[in-house]
Amino acid sequence: MKIFILPAILLSVPTAALAQAPDDAPGDSSQIIVTGAGLDLPPGTPAYGSVVIDRQRLLDSASGRIESVLGDVAGFQQFRRSDSRSSNPSNQGATLRALGGNASSRTLMLLDGVPIADPFFGYIPFSALAPERLSVVRVTRGGGIGAFGAGAVAGTIELASATRAQLPDFSASAFYGSRDSTEVSAGLTQDLGGGYVSLSGRWDRGDGFQTTPGDQRVAATVPAAYDGWSTNLRAVAPIAATSELQFRATLFEDNRTLRFAGADSMSQGQDASIRYINRGAWQVDALAYIQARNFSNIVISSSTFRKSLDQRNTPSTGIGGKIEIRPPVGPDHVLRLGVDTRFATGDMYEDAYNANIATNPRTFLRHAGGDQWTSGIFAEDDWTPEGLGGRLVLTGGARADRWSIRNGFYKEVNATTSAVSKDFGYADRSAWEISGRVGALYRASDAIALRAAAYSGFRLPTLNELYRPFVVFPVTTRANEALKPEKLKGAEAGIDLTPAKGVTLSATAFYNRLDDAIANVTISADGNTRQRQNVNRVVAKGIELTASAHVDDFSVSASYAYSHSIVHAPGALFDGLSPAQTPRHAASGTIAWAPAHGPSLSTTLRYTFKQYEDDLHKDVLPAAITCDAIARLPIGHGVSLVARGENLFDERVVTRQVTTNGIPSTDLGTPRTLWIGVSFGG
Repeated sequence: MKIFILPAILLSVPTAALAQAPDDAPGDSSQIIVTGAGLDLPPGTPAYGSVVIDRQRLLDSASGRIESVLGDVAGFQQFRRSDSRSSNPSNQGATLRALGGNASSRTLMLLDGVPIADPFFGYIPFSALAPERLSVVRVTRGGGIGAFGAGAVAGTIELASATRAQLPDFSASAFYGSRDSTEVSAGLTQDLGGGYVSLSGRWDRGDGFQTTPGDQRVAATVPAAYDGWSTNLRAVAPIAATSELQFRATLFEDNRTLRFAGADSMSQGQDASIRYINRGAWQVDALAYIQARNFSNIVISSSTFRKSLDQRNTPSTGIGGKIEIRPPVGPDHVLRLGVDTRFATGDMYEDAYNANIATNPRTFLRHAGGDQWTSGIFAEDDWTPEGLGGRLVLTGGARADRWSIRNGFYKEVNATTSAVSKDFGYADRSAWEISGRVGALYRASDAIALRAAAYSGFRLPTLNELYRPFVVFPVTTRANEALKPEKLKGAEAGIDLTPAKGVTLSATAFYNRLDDAIANVTISADGNTRQRQNVNRVVAKGIELTASAHVDDFSVSASYAYSHSIVHAPGALFDGLSPAQTPRHAASGTIAWAPAHGPSLSTTLRYTFKQYEDDLHKDVLPAAITCDAIARLPIGHGVSLVARGENLFDERVVTRQVTTNGIPSTDLGTPRTLWIGVSFGG
């Protein structure tokens, strides 16, 4: 019996090409092929357009953080312009196509097929996603379907773990950076019983930079210090000639301090998943996962600098799974049939304090929470009509989801008298949602491919949006237990060009309409009180351009997105305005020189247009241009000297701006940050 370890190419193919299916590999049925990947992409995948980030680009990030690399895809954004060192974790939702407006993810983010958003908040634990553990990232903008498709109203971001061929037996790196920052990582991978086991860990910390401008600092102002670690165990074991088991477990903790001394946040998680892949005649992709997460956060008054709120405990649990089957229906069709389910439960425990009294007494104890359940069935078929030489592919599918929101409650108790001041139990809700998509891909020639797609989808409000109010002084944002699901309808058309070997160009025009969009709506005259509400709709239309070229040792890639996004809310003051935190223009470009042997250099330039802090456009966040770079110098025996630079021109990036009674409160993004370090085996 022969044993092969092959690299996964599940997601790394260009939009107009296909990965070779394992079933097409030469050999007999006794050969065991261990890839550690999922099933191959269906032939209709390019009809929906996507951007692929390969492993080398993931490793060549000046910040060493996955959210920075995702910025290569113009139109990708978080609620704030900060990364996972200087942003509150609950702000780190992921969205695309200017469909933002609050901090929850409108984009479905998957790691090896498993949803990774926090079960309570919906944010992405970016600090736990070390780029060196990944093989490739595929970003598909637009509504999604298939497994876990509920929630993919702005698109899907698929991350695949690095394969055995990409993982050396041992790798390590150590960096020292500005403001006493350190980053250390290591990985050990060993073959075992025809498969392999990989264990990796990462720890980074830093004294942080001042997010507060100099003229706004006070005695209590401190830099945005951070300290986080994560560890990941992944094992892949063959079962038969065409099937394997994949197991992954991740532990992480992330501690940050923002703006004022004592304003500390903590997020942690313990995730595990198991996946069964069968690449035989009846292909199967089945997985189950569990997430145990927690979050805490202390709010400090900006007038007295005493504790005003202690969100001391927010435990949540996510459990889910899917089964997808691809029956053998002939060479012209790839049929996908499946079911999936997701359950989320969470609680918020917080204590309010009187920050105006020197003793800083506790005033109220609050407890809120609830459950969510979404279960769906889906079917999708990709048809390559016979007789056209594979030039035309038609694809279409549908989902039916049953969702429920249950056991919602909010309780407030006087900390002094123990008297119950508020005790609300919210009615259970449930309904069916039907969504679908269709697409077509026509390869007019080797150099030209035309595509078009239309889709629909929905997203449930998170437990955070339903039940947890929050404060970012001086603004208080209230929860809303009556929020309805968001519903998307969209269409797009595009062209992919390959005018010469190594050169690709792509253009996409899109129209997306998000009905009942959830936004943070200003409800007080002074602008300091907001509430999460469904607005009539958000309409986003625009153009996305991507380009790449590889000539000898040089490569160039670029991405640009124009998103004209407007809120439709008849009678409201923000009717006709763009959603909060959504830029109209975004662009990114990277130039790299990477010979097969010797030193390498990569430089990335990013531009983000101005955007507004709030729904009423009272405060503007100016446009910003940043430049990053990374250089590698091999010094022998697998060791390289590495220099990295973030925001090399020290651009002033405003991430938050709130003006109260003419007095601004401003937060800034990462200033110039320099790193020096060594890597081995990477």
